Amino acid sequence: MAKLLHLDATGVACPIPVIRTRKVLRTMGPEDVLEVTCTDPMAGIDIPCLLFKTGDELLGIVNGDGILTVRIRKA
Repeated sequence: MAKLLHLDATGVACPIPVIRTRKVLRTMGPEDVLEVTCTDPMAGIDIPCLLFKTGDELLGIVNGDGILTVRIRKA
């Protein structure tokens, strides 16, 4: 059964959000979903680049009120 995990990376700047995302992805099982919230606008570029390298699936990015929410499914 897939799990939903949350990572709060608000208030930290590049490259910390992508580093923390990579660390959590390494612990996840197949089909698990990670929701990352962050305030660093570069995460909207850096995290998709990370997923291109890892092969994990970007489910979506929502930007609202200065908070970027990225949803990822582990391959």
